[in-house]
Amino acid sequence: METIKIFTNLIAEALSLPKRGVENTLQLLDDGCTIPFISRYRKERTGGLDEVQIANISDWRERLSELEKRKATIVKTITELGKMTSDLEKRIDECWDATQLEDLYLPYKPKRRTRAQVAREQGLEPLANLLLIQREQQPEKVARSYVKGDVKDVETALNGAKDIIAEQVSEDERSRNQVRGMFRREAMIESKVVKAKQSTEEAAKYSDYFDFSEPLRRCSSHRLLAMRRGENDGILRIHINIDDDEAKKCLHRQWVRSFGKSSKYVEEAVDDGYKRLLQPAIETEFASMSKEKADDEAIQVFAENLCQLLLSAPLGQKRVMGVDPGFRTGCKIVCLDAQGNLLHHEAIFPHPPVNKREQAARQIETMVKKFNVEAMAIGNGTASRETAEFMKSLHFEHPVKQFVVSEDGASVYSASKTARDEFPDEDVTVRGAVSIGRRLMGPLAELVKIDPKSIGVGQYQHDVDQSKLKHSLDQTVERCVNTVGVNLNTASVHLLTYVSGLGPTLAKNIVEYRKEHGVFTSRAQLKKVSRLGPSAFEQCAGFLRIPDAKNPLDNSAVHPESYAVVEQMAKDCHCTVTQLISDKQKRASVDINKYVSATIGLPTLNDIMQELEKPGRDPREQIEEFEFDKNVTTVDDLVVGMELPGIVTNITNFGAFVDIGVHQDGLVHISQLADRYVSDPTQVVHLHQHVRVRVTEVDRRRNRISLTMRL
Repeated sequence: METIKIFTNLIAEALSLPKRGVENTLQLLDDGCTIPFISRYRKERTGGLDEVQIANISDWRERLSELEKRKATIVKTITELGKMTSDLEKRIDECWDATQLEDLYLPYKPKRRTRAQVAREQGLEPLANLLLIQREQQPEKVARSYVKGDVKDVETALNGAKDIIAEQVSEDERSRNQVRGMFRREAMIESKVVKAKQSTEEAAKYSDYFDFSEPLRRCSSHRLLAMRRGENDGILRIHINIDDDEAKKCLHRQWVRSFGKSSKYVEEAVDDGYKRLLQPAIETEFASMSKEKADDEAIQVFAENLCQLLLSAPLGQKRVMGVDPGFRTGCKIVCLDAQGNLLHHEAIFPHPPVNKREQAARQIETMVKKFNVEAMAIGNGTASRETAEFMKSLHFEHPVKQFVVSEDGASVYSASKTARDEFPDEDVTVRGAVSIGRRLMGPLAELVKIDPKSIGVGQYQHDVDQSKLKHSLDQTVERCVNTVGVNLNTASVHLLTYVSGLGPTLAKNIVEYRKEHGVFTSRAQLKKVSRLGPSAFEQCAGFLRIPDAKNPLDNSAVHPESYAVVEQMAKDCHCTVTQLISDKQKRASVDINKYVSATIGLPTLNDIMQELEKPGRDPREQIEEFEFDKNVTTVDDLVVGMELPGIVTNITNFGAFVDIGVHQDGLVHISQLADRYVSDPTQVVHLHQHVRVRVTEVDRRRNRISLTMRL
């Protein structure tokens, strides 16, 4: 309980959140509740905290728990060395800053055999302490008494003493904080090209950083990550610098206390300690901190993009033709039923070099008629524009809508175990086309099968901390799945895995139960699934939907724990629950204040009334058709000043990338997104948004297109 109190105070202050909400959230997390469940069904206890705030509390909780373990290790190590004091133990106990904690530990931390350690073994520590007092006027004379064994002369003795002082300076908490403060205020990050690599083709993409410098605190995450990638590729050398002379002067004021010979040696030791030990250590610290900050920003951008992609508008249960375009290898065509099951597949060759256009037209027209195709999903890769134009030239007996769908990750899915399990008798091209078709029908259900890093909406996703990235993306997928809700009778194992409280084992058990016993007719049947106990049922039930269930609440976001209150509302209105849902006037007559109790408050009651208005409502937008400019198909067709339709394909913190149909996305810089200042591109655009842009620059050498939305 004491730990929760401490964590509550620290987290509430760090996140500027009410203590009561934080404390209750921590308790719920300790009780095994999931983030979606807490945010949706425990608003009374959290004070209405949303999923992002609860996720931040959860992350802080994890961080503080790790810090608590680290403190225990440090206390144990120092105690075993026999150097623990009551004051030091108290400082460690009260410390909740990782950097400060490591500073406290540094003088006692086991380390490799340093120059200072060698000097101590030679008995030179008393000489170092004497120099530090800075009263001895003839240190060379005193040093003679230390000349013995491996210490061959006075110079060796004095140098050893200086090594001890240098290490003491570098490990001193105040000294580290002084230099750290200068780095925080003044550090410059500098990037230089490795001369031997400057003229290589690989180096060209880093040309902006061949001779680059700016204050570290102003360096944006995308620039820092670009430089670090260049460094990892051996193209750039990166340094973080401050004014070394000023730093030394600050240290001199702390350590040098007089003007005698002893002080001269101390000054030399301080300079050596700064240059050899302290400055490199703090530079490494700030390199790590700045990289971590850049990682966090990039991961946040990736997570926001992934969320938008997963929640993009679904076509719904329609009979779809999935098309994976290609030139030489042809276009792979699949026909899917309204549930996404594969009915048929074949290949067509309407493009060069085969040019069987008429035959391809007959094939498509036959398939559309035979399988009653209602919509086409055309992949946006190679030959996408040409295939879309070919399809538009055809005539069908009934309307067939056409949509261009992102192929990113389709090849990863098609070669995965998941795809092999789904379609063991089909090759990768068929599986890829199926994925394209299903993405149109329900992006969320299909994209959860693919590693988010392969979906193509990240920024430097392979350069950031991979464990942090996975954690963030898993949370994002979980949030999106539970925001939409899942059809219990059609969901795949992969989709069910992300439902609150389930996971891979229970998801598999649900599907196995469905195969053995048929479709679920009520949420209560979940209790019969192997290993799905009361706790898991509580966490998952509200996010699972059963269309056409006997109890209409089973197809809503109303949690089973609240069914009784809805039934009481219906009883008080002299009607059934079904009638209460369908009759607006009856719902309007309900005074929710009458149903407030010790276990259910107004936040939950308001959510229930909203849900009764539109049970199982889908929060996603409606899908829209889109068409590129027919006169523009390649970069060579672009002319500065052209206005074109486009689709937002990726969002970064420096702008948005837009597909204008030329097989190379253009960049709308953040300054060109609107006729006003924009600090966050997501305030203006979202993924798959249809936009109008104007071409401002075409750099064919670097294959870059600059666009503006300030029309």
